[in-house]
Amino acid sequence: MKVVETRLPGCIIIEPAVFGDDRGFFFETWNAERYGKHGLPTCFVQSNVSLSSRGVLRGLHYQWPNPQGKLVSVLEGEVYDVAVDIRRGSPHFGRWTAVILSAENKRQFWIPEGFAHGFAVLSERALFSYLCTAPYDKAADAAVCWNDAAIGVDWPISTPLLSGKDAVAPLLADVSPERLPIFSA
Repeated sequence: MKVVETRLPGCIIIEPAVFGDDRGFFFETWNAERYGKHGLPTCFVQSNVSLSSRGVLRGLHYQWPNPQGKLVSVLEGEVYDVAVDIRRGSPHFGRWTAVILSAENKRQFWIPEGFAHGFAVLSERALFSYLCTAPYDKAADAAVCWNDAAIGVDWPISTPLLSGKDAVAPLLADVSPERLPIFSA
């Protein structure tokens, strides 16, 4: 497997070793020992799958308190996947990074606790997989506005299909500081 650093320390892209022939392919989607050597957690407590159609944008979501780290990938289709550092006191606060995840490239993206996460569907539909380090906590569930100009994510779609929650998510500057994760070096 190959690990690719992004411009946000802690957020990494994993390119698995894929073994294929005329019958198909095989690759490892998780190996605690191997991934742990690259600083990823070795224990996930929840696994989720979502299906979305072209033009859907989910995010930018996070939990605080009770944050979740997420190892994400696409099982079918293609998405533009984004992480935003929203940790109070972080030298990278408000900065973002993105990666194309697809069933074809088989990449995974690690988004650590303390980052907001979202994705936009580029294909006809996308089957999206999440491995989470903490269970979903409705009381801690939060979001930041997907098109917050102060963050400036360069989304590949301009008029996405949003959930009601995402359509009214606040700007990062309007989120109360106690509702944001805290940076620790």
